[in-house]
Amino acid sequence: MTPDATGGASDGADASSRVSGEAPELSLVIPCYNEAESIPYTLPGLCAAFAKAGRRLEIVAVDNGSRDASAARIAELVAKGLPIRPVRVEVNQGYGFGLLSGIPHARGTWVGFIPADGQVDAEDVARLFEALAPCGPLTLGKIRRRFRMDGWRRKLVSIVYNALVWCLWPGLGSIDVNGTPKIVHRSVLARMQLESRRWFFDPELLIKAHYLGVRVLELNAFARMRGRGESNVRATTCWEFFRELLRYRFTGHLGPWKRSACGGPGQGEPGRSGGSGSGA
Repeated sequence: MTPDATGGASDGADASSRVSGEAPELSLVIPCYNEAESIPYTLPGLCAAFAKAGRRLEIVAVDNGSRDASAARIAELVAKGLPIRPVRVEVNQGYGFGLLSGIPHARGTWVGFIPADGQVDAEDVARLFEALAPCGPLTLGKIRRRFRMDGWRRKLVSIVYNALVWCLWPGLGSIDVNGTPKIVHRSVLARMQLESRRWFFDPELLIKAHYLGVRVLELNAFARMRGRGESNVRATTCWEFFRELLRYRFTGHLGPWKRSACGGPGQGEPGRSGGSGSGA
């Protein structure tokens, strides 16, 4: 689950001394790749929303090999005393690699994953955690982007993609596979042994949650268009999703993980697991 030492992930600002006090309830791991325009708005907004809700939040802000002033913007917020733990990835190796680089620095009982683009309101993220916190470890909380300000082409691609995932894993528990944030208990996260370094991180997390018998609590939320910065999703991303979905479903790729994390090759298969992956 942790990138190798040669991958370039470091905590150069000695974050452990910067984020102190009572342990956070939630650590939000946020990869920031050339997000200098978004960071001054999205990160303080999340801190304010959770403070208002009376919840202890820690943000693990991963400068994911940015070429802009993302690191400087993160450092400015740390200097202001916000509960932010900075992590630096020297060379960008993908969205998932940024998340994997941040996980070892997360101290919260729950660990969440969300981009820095601010497309989901901070108040909705706090509302999701309010609903999830009383649940047991075998519950995953996530946002369903119910109202999306996307063009019709992107909406069509999203519908086809989510339908394909449902055909491959009936009862997965979500009809918006890539909707974020996703929040999972740290004990379950450790069992997942996540490995996807690029865009497949979100589907991998949900697929493994399904096999572990984790329920999905999905909250409808409004999804804004990106107001600042530039999206890093490209046409090749669709091919990556398609290729990895087939590999995870029809090859033996998950076999060793199932035997170690689920207790046996049949454990957690649809229709066999003790818990269902159905939505709440």
